[in-house]
Amino acid sequence: MSKNSDKILRQDESVLTIGAMAKSLNIHVRTLRIYDEQGLVVPKRSKYNKRLYSLNDLKKAQFILILTRNFAVNINGVKIILKLLEATKIKPELYFDYMQNIAKSLNINEDIQKDNQNVMSKRCKGYKSAIK
Repeated sequence: MSKNSDKILRQDESVLTIGAMAKSLNIHVRTLRIYDEQGLVVPKRSKYNKRLYSLNDLKKAQFILILTRNFAVNINGVKIILKLLEATKIKPELYFDYMQNIAKSLNINEDIQKDNQNVMSKRCKGYKSAIK
């Protein structure tokens, strides 16, 4: 085996470009720039000042998308939720399960989450057509 194939990727290792990150999340690169500007997902920078994301950044962005799409939480709400989760010392990999438990206790079932997704999807489509 070569030395490169023996290397294990660490969760905090910055390897994904903004384009690869956006593609893996199925979002526009502008969304990731907004997350960066708002301090939600702040990638490391290469020596050429390009954004480089880690697997931890990917998981955090996935969680943010769940909050915004499934629970219709806006950016400020996401900031508050992330701060609360950090303050309670919940591990980032447990964020999704924690939110699902809260949603369940509030009777926010999968049907309501799907309805939120549909509403948010329609809003995004309307926004995209308005800016063309």
